[in-house]
Amino acid sequence: MPKDRPKIKNRKVFGPRARDLGIPFAGTAGPANSITDVAGVEVGHATIIRGSGKLAVGRGPVRTGVTAILPRGRRGGAPVFAGYFALNGNGEMTGTAWIEESGYLSSPVMITNTHSVGVVRDAVIAWQLRKGQMTQPWSLPVVAETWDGYLNDINGFHVKPAHAFAALDSARGGRVAEGCVGGGTGMIGYGWKGGIGTASRRLARAAGGYTLGVLVQLNCGKRDELMIAGVPIARALGSAQAAPARRELGSIIMIAATDAPLLPHQLKRIARRLTMGLARTGSVSGNGSGDLFLAFSTANPPQDARAKERGGVIRVPMLRNSRIDPLFTAAVQASEEAIVNAMVAADTMIGIDGRVIPALPQGRLRELFAERTD
Repeated sequence: MPKDRPKIKNRKVFGPRARDLGIPFAGTAGPANSITDVAGVEVGHATIIRGSGKLAVGRGPVRTGVTAILPRGRRGGAPVFAGYFALNGNGEMTGTAWIEESGYLSSPVMITNTHSVGVVRDAVIAWQLRKGQMTQPWSLPVVAETWDGYLNDINGFHVKPAHAFAALDSARGGRVAEGCVGGGTGMIGYGWKGGIGTASRRLARAAGGYTLGVLVQLNCGKRDELMIAGVPIARALGSAQAAPARRELGSIIMIAATDAPLLPHQLKRIARRLTMGLARTGSVSGNGSGDLFLAFSTANPPQDARAKERGGVIRVPMLRNSRIDPLFTAAVQASEEAIVNAMVAADTMIGIDGRVIPALPQGRLRELFAERTD
């Protein structure tokens, strides 16, 4: 790791979330209402915010960062089963060819801006080498992106290896910072300030008692599309307007984790259901959108050791398909809430050339949903 590490802004500020505003969501959340409610999963961010005024490519203003999701935490490099799905492929998530082929995810999942995928990918390999977490002689890391060029000097290449290292090394369980942090720093959702959001669902004991959590990087949608808990928000908020309407150029990355014993083909089914949570918030997944989804399970034990013990034969548990519906429901509910959490947590941001993306007005939302419960 280089000694001259760039300055990294990592604020641990946890503001109100969607439920705090009285927004009704179905389902039972885990204790942190986060992807980290799945035991062992850790999340870290590196946030870069500096400069203001007119764009000077290479100097700023900078509004970007990196988010890391570690399926087995910083000390665990064993693969997990995973499944991938692309709703609209105008985006990038590296490493998915091998996930499709093998069913294994054997790296952290990183999320950043579109033009920083390469540097983050290389940094992950270096980090895995340093930590001794290579599961084969080469690494095919998962790095996903959304475009933050409306607010950020994206062509200035401000994300450096040290930012990826910082996101990985700072990963922890528990409450996850949301909104304008990490890879979500410069992102926009439905004309309002977007970014990172997360939520979880815990199934009833009769349904297995499993946990499913979702983390999103929200950067998609037009202001007149936004729905929250079935309410058309642009119409309901009236004069409280988002940024000016513009062509759909955004994307969304959605990552689901669960401790349910699911095989890769079942996890692909979970990944597909995340799209239904996205649809509940109003998106139609436009031509310019990169809407990419990944689901993984931490339930399978480390594979190599078991294979050696049993002569190369691995036996793993699998949930019956007839028992999977509650997890489908959890995936839809948690993904919808994670998207709304991303907007509720975000602050108004001024980016390049003085462009302003306002935060979703919390006070008006609180009033709106209070009126609906009276």
